[in-house]
Amino acid sequence: MKIKNLENEIRKITERKENFSVLEYIQDASVSMYTAQTSYFMSKMNVHRRQVLIELDEKNPVIIQSGAMQWMAGDIHVGTGVKGVGDFVGKMFKGAVTKESAIKPVYSGTGLLALEPTYKYIILMDVGSWGRKGMTIEDGLFYACSATISQKLDRRKNLSSTALGGEGFFNLSLVGNGVAALESNVPYIELVVAELNNEELKIDGNLAMCWSSDLDFTVERTTKTLIGSAASGEGFVNVYRGTGKVLFSPVAPTSSLSQATNTMSAKAAAKNSNTLGKK
Repeated sequence: MKIKNLENEIRKITERKENFSVLEYIQDASVSMYTAQTSYFMSKMNVHRRQVLIELDEKNPVIIQSGAMQWMAGDIHVGTGVKGVGDFVGKMFKGAVTKESAIKPVYSGTGLLALEPTYKYIILMDVGSWGRKGMTIEDGLFYACSATISQKLDRRKNLSSTALGGEGFFNLSLVGNGVAALESNVPYIELVVAELNNEELKIDGNLAMCWSSDLDFTVERTTKTLIGSAASGEGFVNVYRGTGKVLFSPVAPTSSLSQATNTMSAKAAAKNSNTLGKK
């Protein structure tokens, strides 16, 4: 099967990692006289629809967020990945505490898989580069990954990181070798990567998008005393210790996923377009 006109003057592949690609809609050509002005300024401000394309073969199945498939071409099969009642209950619990879909379908076979367009920013991650225990991601960021990657729950090791860290009691961890596609509320160019070598990183607020699961995450006062913390005006900070990486956003809290990209203009343009943006 041949797929033509996938790339043209208004659609470009902007990133590739293994069998994952990001197709970006540089311009919305399906506008009317009522939406043209909004669409024009959206394109100038980098508010574009982006779509994940995955080239499948027999050796490279993928797992995607439930309901994320838009179209697929070729001999492609869909499975649930559920291995029994116990596995089903475990997946339901995992979905409830991480704000992800409980059952993530597995796509295998040979062909091309296209996911739903989104106005958020797609970031392709090499999971194996995040350390032996993989990477822990903020709730709601998972979009798709190689089937070679295991999904686990990362439980907070102490009450402080749960009650004060703003990251919840559980987060989703991705472990193994392969690619993960994440939906970010800010582009990668605005993110900061901190590489720790038996060191510590302190962040004031819920800014971390993902971090190496090898790191210890706690919440601590900025100074040793409550009076000192109050005087400094900082209070509590999120602390990451050990050896690994932290990817964080200095411009917007990662918990504000819907606020940064799901603006009124973006929603209006998606509603009036031939291809609706996700969410």
